[in-house]
Parts: sequence; C-alpha cells; structure tokens
Amino acid sequence: MNHRHLPRLVTFGATIALLVALLAFFARAASAQSVASDSTVRLTLGEAVRLAARQNAQVESARYRVEAASARVTQRRADLLPTFSATAAERGSTLNSAALFPIDFPSAPGQPPLFAPNGTILGPLNVFDARAHVSQTLLDPGALGRLRGARTSVRAAGADVENVADQAAAIAANAYLTVLRADAVFVARLADSTLAADLLGIAQDQLRAGTGVALDVTRARSQLTGARTQLIVARNDRDRTRVELARALGLPLVNLVLADSLGSMPLSATAAEAAAIGAAVRGRKDLQSIELQAQAAREQAAAIRNERLPTIGVFADHGISQRNGRSYLPTYDWGVQLSLPIFDGLRREGRAEEQLATARDLATRERDLRTQVEADVRIAVLNLTSSTEAVSAARERLALAEQEVSQARERFQAGVSGNADVITASLTLNTARTQYVDALASYHAARVALARAQGSITTLD
Repeated sequence: MNHRHLPRLVTFGATIALLVALLAFFARAASAQSVASDSTVRLTLGEAVRLAARQNAQVESARYRVEAASARVTQRRADLLPTFSATAAERGSTLNSAALFPIDFPSAPGQPPLFAPNGTILGPLNVFDARAHVSQTLLDPGALGRLRGARTSVRAAGADVENVADQAAAIAANAYLTVLRADAVFVARLADSTLAADLLGIAQDQLRAGTGVALDVTRARSQLTGARTQLIVARNDRDRTRVELARALGLPLVNLVLADSLGSMPLSATAAEAAAIGAAVRGRKDLQSIELQAQAAREQAAAIRNERLPTIGVFADHGISQRNGRSYLPTYDWGVQLSLPIFDGLRREGRAEEQLATARDLATRERDLRTQVEADVRIAVLNLTSSTEAVSAARERLALAEQEVSQARERFQAGVSGNADVITASLTLNTARTQYVDALASYHAARVALARAQGSITTLD
C-alpha cells in the first residue's frame, strides 16, 4: 500500500465511523420508541380525518346529546298518545252517623230516632274494587307544537354532532400535518448532519495532506456539533408530535406510521372565492345547527301560545266492585272533556317571551356566524393562493442553495478557498430546507382550513 494515501484512508474511515455512530444513535432511539408501542397504525391524511370524526371523545359526547334530544321527543309524544292504568283496592271503613247525616230524620211517635242524635258507629264496611282506566287526547294544539319543537331540536343536535366531528377532524388534520412537518425537518437536519460530517472529513484530509489549516477543521467540527444539536431537537419533535396526533385521533399510544409526506401530497389549484363561499353556506354544520336551534325556539314559543286554545279528550274506566260477601257488579264511567284555560297569572306569556328572546339571540348569533363563515373562506383562499406561490419560491431557493453548496465545496476540495464559504453556504441550505418544509406545511394547512371553512373536511384525501 502507498503510505502517502494512509492518512486520507484513516480520515475517511473516521468520518464514516462518525456517521455510522450518529445514525445508530437515532436508530436506537427510534427502536426504543417502537418497543413502547403494542401495535402499528398506518394512516393517510384522509383516513386520520375520518377516524377523528368517528371516534373523538367530543363527537361521542355530542351523539349522547342527540340521544337525550330524541328521548325528549318521546316525552312530548306521550301527551298525544292514550294512557292506560289499572287499580285494585280492598278497603274497610267505619262511619259516624252524626257526621254522615247532619240532619235528624223524623221518626214515628213513640219510636226511637233512626240514628242516635249523638251519632253511632256504622260499619265496618269492607269493599273490594278493581277497574281499568283509559284516556285519550283528541285535540291539544300546545302538545302538537311542543312535539314539533322537540323534533327540530333533534335535527339541531344532529347537525351539532356533524359540526363537532368537523372540528375534531380539523384538529386531527392539523396534528397530522404537524407530524409530517416534523418528519420533513428531521430528514432535513439529518441531511445537514451528513453534509457537516462530510465537510469535516474533507478538512481533516486537507490538514493531513498539508494543504489545509487547523481552523478549517475547527469550523467543521463546530458545524457538525450544531447540526447534531438540531437533529436531536428534530427527533424529539418528530416523536412528540406523534403522541399529540394519537391523542387527537382518540387512539392509545400506538406506533403511528404516516402514509403521506409533505412532498408527496398534491398541490391542487387554488379555489374560486365565490364558489367556496357558496359551498360553505350550504355545507357548514354549525350554521345549520344554529338555524335549527332558532327554529326550535320559535316553535316552542308558538306551542306555549297554543296552550291558550281548548283541548279535547275522552276518558273511560270500567271495573267491578263488591261489598265483601256479596256478588260482584260491573260499573263504568266515561265522558268527553273540554278544557279551556282562562288565566294562569301570565305564566304562559312569560314562558313564550323567554323562548322568543332565545330565538332572537340565536338569530343574532346566526348572522354573526354567517359573516364569520365568509371571512373564514376568504382568509383560507388568500392563504392558499399565497402559500402556493411561496412553495414555488422556496423550491427555487432550495435549488439555488444546493447549487451554492456544491460550488463552494468544489472550491474547498480544490484548495482554492477555505471552508468558511462552504459553511456559510451550508447554513444557507439549512435555512432553505426549513423554509421549503414550512412553505409546504403552510400550503397544506391552508388546504385543510379551506375544507373546514366549507364544511367538507371529512372528504379530504
């Protein structure tokens, strides 16, 4: 072997060993993280969004509110359905004749009075009675109005479930993008570390060959240390954001594997603002929910006013009764009843005014929400347009930064200049990589924001 090449081989081997050790460190850290998880879940952005919309805790809570609203419909419907009941009673009683007959019955001359003036005990009288009761409302305008209002409240609660699902999906989508950004930053910092290690190797080679200076080696070591520090931070962010994503999805702490990356997801064309606003007005579930809540309040107010109207119903009961020791005899009672409320101390008026005030409040909030929906769409469209342009600019800057590093590296390897230019160029490349990742993340965040503003986030791919 030519001994002139021995220092270069030793230096190259040291550089390779450093890279291997660095990669092994992060591989062990990733392996430790994987061991802590019992299972692996692979998700695309669309799958994550729809999973959060199905099983997020807030969504499940909203579904229970729909069940409660449906139960209130059953309660309101009961006012219009027949009621059945049955009773059976065995009773014994005694009576004071003076209390039962407060007047004195005349008697024949010389005969004692029929009942003693001071009263006597009558009885005991033991009676058994068993009967069935039924009643049916034929007309009750107030009950009909309350039933309509309860059904509208169910529809409002259903729309609120979809709105909560959209909110959970948006949170999950942003958490998913945060993980993708953390992955991309980690890859960028790993590339920075590889470049820094390579430059250190070149500086050491030149120093050993007598064509370099110790200052270049010191600079390269400092650059590698800084790159390694950034890589450690990026690794922590990558792992931390996965825990936050699992929490947003309502999953246990499993090993999440993301099928997408910031660079692989398509860059679609920007949306037309007018069409996006129209889609939002039709698709936003929070807007539909508040409209239905206002409608339900108005229907409840109308139902309260209808309580002033007469109600008509029928009732009947049938059964048998006997005095103990004698035969059973069938008895019945039936009738048609008309009820007309006249005055209740203005309680109905107060209840109706309360519901109307609630309806007016909801109408005000609905108008404000419509304005907010339009603003959300306009801002999302603006952000989407600007972030599309920013991605193009960041991509161009990244290409120029890579070219700058390549040219500075060639000059350094040729011994024309020191590694100060290479380090400066690598710092520029570091910034360009981060800006490109941020531009992609901002674009996809704007895409998610627009889908949420339009009420179509669960259709994301």
